[in-house]
Amino acid sequence: MTKIETLLTQVGTHSDEKTGAINAPIYLSTAYRHAGLGESTGFDYTRTKNPTRSVLEEEFARLEGGDACFACSSGMAAIHLILSLFKTGDAVIYPEDLYGGTYRLATQYEAQYGIQAIFNDFSSLEEVEQLVIEHPVKAIFLETPTNPLMQEISIEECVKIAKKYGILLIVDNTFLTPYYQRPIELGADIVMHSGTKYIGGHNDVLAGLVVSKGAELSERLFLQHNAIGMTLSPFDSWLLLRGLKTLHLRMKQHTANAQAIVAFLEKSPHIRDVLYAGRGGMVSFRLQSGKQIDPFLRNLKLIAFAESLGGVESFITYPTTQTHADIPEEIRNARGVDDSLLRFSVGIEEAEDLIADLQNVFNVLESEAIVHD
Repeated sequence: MTKIETLLTQVGTHSDEKTGAINAPIYLSTAYRHAGLGESTGFDYTRTKNPTRSVLEEEFARLEGGDACFACSSGMAAIHLILSLFKTGDAVIYPEDLYGGTYRLATQYEAQYGIQAIFNDFSSLEEVEQLVIEHPVKAIFLETPTNPLMQEISIEECVKIAKKYGILLIVDNTFLTPYYQRPIELGADIVMHSGTKYIGGHNDVLAGLVVSKGAELSERLFLQHNAIGMTLSPFDSWLLLRGLKTLHLRMKQHTANAQAIVAFLEKSPHIRDVLYAGRGGMVSFRLQSGKQIDPFLRNLKLIAFAESLGGVESFITYPTTQTHADIPEEIRNARGVDDSLLRFSVGIEEAEDLIADLQNVFNVLESEAIVHD
């Protein structure tokens, strides 16, 4: 079986046999000539199908072990595409620890369309199963690890529940990517990504990806993807293809750096706790006091205070005012997303330079005697 590292490196290299181009061409045309009535090249209108986007979708479906992929204009568009599968009266179960944008869209769908959003901490899968029994649940929508608390949820155990009751299992695989985790191979029905993050990898493309298993489900998603028009542009599709070629190299370095950062933070008296899934580049940690957040962020030199993740550059995000600001404060605090929590997307710089930047900030906190709560 071909290794995923090889599959990633070879993405798109055989997509243009006519010219032998190693990189997939960018087809900007929105319309395609027909030879005659009822005759088509397979491409009619670029919203429905575009040659560059098709290469990306075919390659990514193969990487995730799915039957079809739908490249969307953003990660939020990808979630919107998935939620368009449901109707009034349906219910979807989500983890309580969840990306704020997903929470926002789920609650909007509940208010506007009557698609119930049920939140659970997934500490007891027996409790999750009981929710499926008691409510008109049509899907379980997972993040694993969760955002931003890095909690891991067993995909295999959730598959058992989904198969038992004939519901969909959807997994947001943004944090681990198909390099580390392939949920469809574990039994999931749909896997999605914010392609903006690790798949693109360079903070220069906005994209979402949805991969499905099964012909009937794939056809339903195709009809919605085309009808709503939430498709990815040819150039952005090409950027994701380019990003995929180095995904394995980047993920290895993200992981090595994150592990070094975690080891450093766990020894610091300024840190209350560190949250990490053991692989990938995402780390969250709590300072001893919320009062330290502003001086901490202001004194970073190398690491950027920015609202994203998964790029080659290191970013630190403050969920309370950025990614999770749409979740009401009392709910955030109850779920552990408090005012001392920071989320660190560890980049591929030299780990010792990142650690030196953090140590410099801690030195400033000490010199200014920023008090603990």
